[in-house]
Amino acid sequence: MKSKVVVEDTFVHSEETNLTVRKTSLFFTGDGFTAYDCKGQLVFRVDTYGPDSRDLGELVLMDATGRCLLTVRRKRPSLHNRWEGYLGEGEEGKKPIFSVRRSSIIGRSNVTVEVYSNPTEEYQIEGSFAQRNCTFFNADKVSVAEIRRKVDACAHVVLGKDVFSLSIKPGFDSAFAMGLVLVLDQIQVDDFSDNRVDADPIISDDLNFSS
Repeated sequence: MKSKVVVEDTFVHSEETNLTVRKTSLFFTGDGFTAYDCKGQLVFRVDTYGPDSRDLGELVLMDATGRCLLTVRRKRPSLHNRWEGYLGEGEEGKKPIFSVRRSSIIGRSNVTVEVYSNPTEEYQIEGSFAQRNCTFFNADKVSVAEIRRKVDACAHVVLGKDVFSLSIKPGFDSAFAMGLVLVLDQIQVDDFSDNRVDADPIISDDLNFSS
């Protein structure tokens, strides 16, 4: 596959790259991330942005040294839950380099990614990020990256959803792929909020609260 540099050529490799991605806090849906390579070296990080991140609508991807690589920002208003990506810190007035949106506003559809520098460069993300099971396809329907549940090689058990694998095919920008992970995570936050139903607590008749 021809190399596709979207964020930075430093993160485009000739061999498949396998990252272990870990949520840095389990208290809120949509908290920060760290990503490590197969040698256990930190590659990417996103500082914890806490429970109010949906209101902020902006996330920053950094490398291991804390250098800002990419900013993803929610586009408002947007029926399709559209996000846009900016190189670096994404200062006011800077033009976005890509956009991410739901393919449809009806149901839980796939996600479409457009790269502005090349009108023919489009990606589809199919599957379920919530289940950590989705694939990124290019316009030719060739897989360029995959998200899967992480398996402990020693214990042969599937780890919790706070730890998962991100596999990037040769020639695909891993910083770009990690930026898309941030957007998928936020789309999941929106899905959770939209589906949340407040319910009265149910107390069983079988429970006895008397002393």
